[in-house]
Amino acid sequence: MFRRVIWFSTGATAGFGGAMWVRHRVLRTVRRYAPEQVRDDVTTSVRRFGTDLRDAVTEGRRAMVHRETQLREELRPGG
Repeated sequence: MFRRVIWFSTGATAGFGGAMWVRHRVLRTVRRYAPEQVRDDVTTSVRRFGTDLRDAVTEGRRAMVHRETQLREELRPGG
């Protein structure tokens, strides 16, 4: 009889713990795909993309000026 109580308690605890884990995962997923969260994620991504694009253009222009200077020195008459 005592073994049955132990096994019942173990099963009930595992079942309750599993149900709580599933509930937590479902609620977290629902919060993740809520309209406000999706909007915030998209806004953050667009801002990050804009910053990265601006940095890439600045770096490209800097490299262009540097390379143009090199070419002018190489192709300068009498150089």
